[in-house]
Amino acid sequence: MASAVKLGGVIPAIVTPMDEKGNIDLALLKKQAEYLISCGVNGLFVCGGTGEGAYLTTDEKHDVMREIKRIPAVKNGSVFTCLAAINSNTRAAMAEIKALSSLKPDFFVATAPYYHAMTQKDLIAHYESIAQTASAPLIVYNIPSTTHNYIELDTVKTLSKLPNVAGVKDSSGNFINFSRGLFGERTQGFAWIQGEDYLCGPAMLCGGDGMVSGLSNARAEAYVALYRAALAGDTKTVMNCQAQINQLYGIIHAVGNGNAAIKAATEYYGRGARYMRTMSQTVTSEQYAAVSRVLAEYDKVYGA
Repeated sequence: MASAVKLGGVIPAIVTPMDEKGNIDLALLKKQAEYLISCGVNGLFVCGGTGEGAYLTTDEKHDVMREIKRIPAVKNGSVFTCLAAINSNTRAAMAEIKALSSLKPDFFVATAPYYHAMTQKDLIAHYESIAQTASAPLIVYNIPSTTHNYIELDTVKTLSKLPNVAGVKDSSGNFINFSRGLFGERTQGFAWIQGEDYLCGPAMLCGGDGMVSGLSNARAEAYVALYRAALAGDTKTVMNCQAQINQLYGIIHAVGNGNAAIKAATEYYGRGARYMRTMSQTVTSEQYAAVSRVLAEYDKVYGA
């Protein structure tokens, strides 16, 4: 199933803002999405890891995606959507994708199953089943740090030949295999998307199709500039933008929990809230102050 849009570019993994009771704040979601779109991003990655998708009910994912779809740039097709169905098993992922199909995302996203160990044969069967039933092209989400099931390069290549699989988001941090995928035998139309912020620049310079970033919720400008510079062959600007991203990553080092740090950053800029679905993960006052110091220095160097 071919998508009406090309999978690629800058695709922020948008946060799911919540209030102090853990309820989703749709007004802040809209505000954050509008900021990202104003920066020139190409797509939005909804209810993924940064969006705390594993902790959202199907009904909540429906509400989040419905709000995103109401934004004019999304509604008119200027910005595409990738809707994640993060589940521990194949049947649950298939059922959730079916339940969310009426929202008509441009792409669905599925991780490997988690909790139980899977063979590569198991992973192929998992994605084959989902791809056969998904109403939109599927993105393979390789994030072994949370699923504990790494999707090997040969498995990705096998999946790339399935008619309803659009690409892979590689958050493994294994740039050797990402590079081998880019420079090896590639399936036409299959997108290689980098999901590790430290590797966005190298991935684009090696011919990657784009990047999905949770950190870009804080400041998306460097990601957009990096992508455009890569398309123009401007290696120096790509390197400068990567240096900016590396400095921005300091908010995560300051907290230790990436999602909590990113949510704190959106609050710092007045377009989000620090609260996590698992409330104990919400940053403390001291951690928020540490994030604020990193961002203040970042803005001093690169502009607010």
